[in-house]
Amino acid sequence: MKTYDEIYLEIAEKILNTGYYDENRTINNTYKLPHQIMQFDLNEQFPILTTKKIAFKTAVKELLWIFKDQSNDVKKLQSQNVHIWDEWQKEDGTIGTSYGYIVEKFKQIDNLIYSLKNNPQNRRMIIDLWQIPYLETGSLHPCCFLTMWDVSFGKLNCMLVQRSGDFALGVPFNTTQYAVLVHLIAHVTNLKLGIFTHVINNAHIYENQVEGMKIHLERKNKAFKPPKLWIDKNINNFYDFGVDNIKLLDYKHHDKIKMDVSV
Repeated sequence: MKTYDEIYLEIAEKILNTGYYDENRTINNTYKLPHQIMQFDLNEQFPILTTKKIAFKTAVKELLWIFKDQSNDVKKLQSQNVHIWDEWQKEDGTIGTSYGYIVEKFKQIDNLIYSLKNNPQNRRMIIDLWQIPYLETGSLHPCCFLTMWDVSFGKLNCMLVQRSGDFALGVPFNTTQYAVLVHLIAHVTNLKLGIFTHVINNAHIYENQVEGMKIHLERKNKAFKPPKLWIDKNINNFYDFGVDNIKLLDYKHHDKIKMDVSV
């Protein structure tokens, strides 16, 4: 199976060379392709880019904020020196009825873990953040909005569906953090790791990111060996995990590439 660097950069090159160019809700036009799919066997590799540095700890902090803390309070992230939600912070200091708010309201993690332990062949194991009555009162319609879970041969498989993916910045971050989520859920439900599939409905590169992506593509034959993910196996309750219980081992990477987020 190809590494994440190989799969990701193949798609990035395809977007730049053959993508549809048009306007969008931001001031920066995009090159985009629909229905891009990346798939990994989590037994074989942990998917994180090595051709540029990914802020792994930041990704884990946001993941835990959404699914463990089930919070919408931006100040909780800011206290951990995470500022990725600052642009969407409402006057009350939250992101409204988005992400963690929806996870908590519908007890989605609790229901998933219960089903995986008690009815693993359930075909309705879904975490769905796209709850229509709550979309307009949230700061941002969720991008990574759906995960679908499956157990086959004692292995936990997960499909992540992303409606909109900033391929230069957001997608590598999202792939990595949701792969961490699969590791955590598999551990607390006593399942082995299976297939992780990341589906992006609208995979786009903003016009002001093109030069940065060209620099990234120059590194496509210079990738390092993927690192290993370590999680504290002494923790058996999902809600007991903290950022210090989740680490990358032997993460070798090239430098970060500066590109701007379009709000």
